[in-house]
Amino acid sequence: MKKIMVLSTWFFIMSMAFSQPVKDSLQAGNIYYSDDDYEAAIRTYEWVLDQGFEAPELYYNLGNAYFKTNRIPYAILNYERAMLLDPGNEDIQYNLELARSFIVDKIEEVPLFFISEWHHALVNLFSSDVWAYVSMATFLMFLFSISVYLYSRTYVLKKLFFWFSVILIYTTISSFVFSYHHKKLIEEPGAGIVTRPSVTVESSPDESGTDLFLVHEGTKVFIREYVGDWMRIRLSDGKEGWVPVDSIIEI
Repeated sequence: MKKIMVLSTWFFIMSMAFSQPVKDSLQAGNIYYSDDDYEAAIRTYEWVLDQGFEAPELYYNLGNAYFKTNRIPYAILNYERAMLLDPGNEDIQYNLELARSFIVDKIEEVPLFFISEWHHALVNLFSSDVWAYVSMATFLMFLFSISVYLYSRTYVLKKLFFWFSVILIYTTISSFVFSYHHKKLIEEPGAGIVTRPSVTVESSPDESGTDLFLVHEGTKVFIREYVGDWMRIRLSDGKEGWVPVDSIIEI
């Protein structure tokens, strides 16, 4: 598996906004991990998260610590959370796939319509913040381009910058939409990880329902609705049913 992730500049800058104990704990957690004291690293990283600090590196390192202690469901959970914040990171993706290879359920995904698959891939190419920066940058370029088009007296330049402006405004709008959709993936409940060794999926939100099938720890499910202490889930192969809320942790 990939080793502990070095703190990025962004991660360091973000940590500066928090108290000294949080910054000290981030460093201590990394030292614990490097010294193979994974339980102490887990407690430290979880404490930092409880203080409201989030970063892909933090979830990645926590996932690694859980993986080292053979708690695969929690490793997958934290890798998934890291992927939401940094979807293009190859180290996170590699460790996530490695952790998934240890779970019992091997579910074949229902293929997406090619347009939906293309859109999903683009949304997850960058984080919400990166897409927002792209949108702002291309909008500023659009303003410059449209100014050249309006004030230029040369036909070739006007034609060139007209089409350049069209491309830029399209990129601006698309990037804004991708940023919005990726932010929704993070903020709205949409998926979770099974944390019990096994869970019986029922046909209705109560114990008297018909047993449909089993799901095992580490399996990713998609959350559809809540009814009391039950949630309706869907697997990536399309199967649906009800499970107790406390058997799933949201990503």
